[in-house]
Amino acid sequence: MRDILAESDGWADRLDPPTENGGKVYVCIDLKSFYASVECAERGLDPFTTNLVVADPERSRTTICLAITPAMKELGVRNRCRVFEIPEGIDYIMATPRMHRYMEVSAQIYAIYLRYVSADDVHVYSIDECFIDATPYLALYGQTPRQLARTLMDAVFAETGICATAGIGTNLFLAKVALDIAAKHADDGIGVLDEAAFKRVIWPHRPLTDIWNIGPGIARRLAKYGVHDLHGVTQMREKTLYREFGVNAEFLIDHAWGQEPCTIAEIHAYEPKGHSLVNGQVLPSDYSAQEARMVMREMVDASVLDLVRQGLAAERVSLHVGYAREKGAAGRSAVVFEGEHGKRFADGRFGAGAESISRKLAHPTNSFKQLVARFEELFDETVDPQRAVRRISIGFSDLAPECLATPSLFADIEGEQTERDLQDAVLAVKERFGKNALLRGTSFKEKATARERNNQIGGHRA
Repeated sequence: MRDILAESDGWADRLDPPTENGGKVYVCIDLKSFYASVECAERGLDPFTTNLVVADPERSRTTICLAITPAMKELGVRNRCRVFEIPEGIDYIMATPRMHRYMEVSAQIYAIYLRYVSADDVHVYSIDECFIDATPYLALYGQTPRQLARTLMDAVFAETGICATAGIGTNLFLAKVALDIAAKHADDGIGVLDEAAFKRVIWPHRPLTDIWNIGPGIARRLAKYGVHDLHGVTQMREKTLYREFGVNAEFLIDHAWGQEPCTIAEIHAYEPKGHSLVNGQVLPSDYSAQEARMVMREMVDASVLDLVRQGLAAERVSLHVGYAREKGAAGRSAVVFEGEHGKRFADGRFGAGAESISRKLAHPTNSFKQLVARFEELFDETVDPQRAVRRISIGFSDLAPECLATPSLFADIEGEQTERDLQDAVLAVKERFGKNALLRGTSFKEKATARERNNQIGGHRA
């Protein structure tokens, strides 16, 4: 692949812009093994020679490593593996996750980008990855696309010690694929793709799950038609694709041809038609149905306070419960895709099963009393009391400003106002003294999770 890419990325070393897609040039920058690199940088260590994993040592050996250093990857350790999957005989440092610190470093790096480009031309994709419309800056700095990418990467390394890789493309999709696949085969860590190179290099690439926005489910459904790469997608009848994927077939078809009409300006201008709030967690062990119900009530409590804080009311609620694998049962076999991003399972890692249900409410509300009662009903209607639970997710949708919510004719207006005053008081206490300053009694039970989760960011230690 390296030889093919070397023949096709010459435009990235020229000052004149490419001719396709209106002469646009996008750069997608990723901070390499970000969490692990931050831990190494603060210890004065080189992530390319240091064996380090970011994982919580207080959890069991089944906990996931949030990141591993490139040195660990060179030893064959899979990214996002579980601690017990690290081969015996490898000595490594285990760093406790510090999500708040990673967010600080990410913000520092974002500020570095803003010295060179306008915020209007940056789309922050994740804590360690962003897209930049480099088009107007090539002439401004008199740099080629590759030189501009290198300037940004070098500035980040000089000030933070964090190494970055980059993808350059003539649209957002090509820049992302250039980062995910082509950059791994480039000596300077910068991958380059235009539509012609995309067809030569990426069309035959397997597995499909290496391609941005193609997950195991989509790959499995394409495999039914004997399609295992993007070139195969281009040979399928569009009628078949629309029948299989609905409106999402449009994105799949565009991406199979290396096309993406969306720009960063359009991303910034986008306003969703609907709004929702989702709260989910993977439980630390197998929970009985009754224990899972307790956790669900904690989650409803926290989410309702979020609704109140934002001045929103929900008109629809949903519940998703995932069961634990039954001991001694093999479960259904999973389809495995193994490629640039490690093993990915199409049918679930354990095939343990799940239940989902949603209901429309009689009227929009952010009352804990009303919402928790509705979730209790969903739980009783859906969850098998004989099975252990491992995952819970609750959702609130059809959100609208609470001032527009019309109470029912039989609503207890005085009671609801009393509850609202209590919610406002709870929020005031939590905002001043912390989330754990005021808790319901159930949160002190052995299997409760609210206290621990209040000290986390994204489900990991803050």
